[in-house]
Amino acid sequence: LQGPCYVSPVPGGGFVVSEEYGDVKVFMSSRKLLCSLSSKYGHQFGNPAGVCVDTDGSILVADEQRRTVHLFPEHGAPVCLVSTGLRRPAGIACSSSGHLFVADAGENCVKVFK
Repeated sequence: LQGPCYVSPVPGGGFVVSEEYGDVKVFMSSRKLLCSLSSKYGHQFGNPAGVCVDTDGSILVADEQRRTVHLFPEHGAPVCLVSTGLRRPAGIACSSSGHLFVADAGENCVKVFK
């Protein structure tokens, strides 16, 4: 890993890690690399920060530089969930009821999206 920043568990074991100014990598429970999101999806990150996994197993990534939050489903193309209103998204979390919490370090607050 190069500059690991944020980590989140993945259902069924394993974990996902963001690398500062790099990529987001998914590891199996055996700690073997499963995939890189940039390679798997052809997605370019600016500065991936917070990561979390929703109840469907999709990976969500906050990108501080691009000021966005993207969802990476297990199958299919990435989806931009939040593209406006963020100054510096850092940590993120998702609830089982479908809420997305984004710590916006640029505005010193937590924003909640449904």
